Amino acid sequence: MSHLTITILTSMYAAMGVIGILGYLPTIKDLWHDKKPSANLTSYGLWTMTSGITFMYSLFVLQDKWFRIISGIGFISCVSILGLCLWLKRRKFVVISPETLTPSS
Repeated sequence: MSHLTITILTSMYAAMGVIGILGYLPTIKDLWHDKKPSANLTSYGLWTMTSGITFMYSLFVLQDKWFRIISGIGFISCVSILGLCLWLKRRKFVVISPETLTPSS
């Protein structure tokens, strides 16, 4: 493959990584700002696991700085969404109103 082709593919890969990461922002906004549990726990649990393995692979096997950066940011994004979703769901079940504690007559 020519040097130009490899350069173009590398640039496209980096751009798609950044665009993909931007795709996480609406979900993070829903969870953080709007407190809307809009993320599927099963999906983000699996994505967090796979992106974590990808990130570890980039750290310990590959010597590609850009792949490490993109996969690291993707992993952090997945962990953030999973953590926020779990926090919101836990908060939903922990809140107890005084009406539920008083016996009815």
